[in-house]
Amino acid sequence: MDTAHDAIQLEAMRVLDLCRARGLTVSTAESCTGGLVAGALTEIAGSSDVVDRGFVTYSNAAKQEMLGVAPATLDAHGAVSEETAREMVAGLLRAAKTSLGVSITGIAGPGGGSAGKPVGLVYFAAGTATGKVITRREVFAGQDRAGVRRLSVLTALAMLAELAGQEPVREPSAHPPSC
Repeated sequence: MDTAHDAIQLEAMRVLDLCRARGLTVSTAESCTGGLVAGALTEIAGSSDVVDRGFVTYSNAAKQEMLGVAPATLDAHGAVSEETAREMVAGLLRAAKTSLGVSITGIAGPGGGSAGKPVGLVYFAAGTATGKVITRREVFAGQDRAGVRRLSVLTALAMLAELAGQEPVREPSAHPPSC
């Protein structure tokens, strides 16, 4: 049994359950995780009523073109920064028009780190369509590339669950949705 995979699957199910109960939709903007958050959510049957889309914006050009991250932000703070994560989630929510979104940008390794931005440094931003944004900075020290990515997926899912849990539960519709 893969306990890391099980933990990710449980957290993804929690996000989907919270979102379903509240009629919320989700989108993702991922850099160092390369689509793993969207993959974790869509691995679960029935996720299509919650998950709208996922962007993999690995390059700076993709962050600018797909999410509207300002070149000045990238120049001043770098791709791996809270400012970039915030602009990524803002652009994601503008483009996707979903209830919730999460962005991830970091250094998974094994190379690419520096004294100021070590391997394992990851910034997250999760936001709502109403403008609420939460951010996190994590340093997953001592992890290999796969470990940094797994822990990043768990963190991003936990942030989505946190925001989803703050939204009101919707009353069930008298008319079930058609297929």
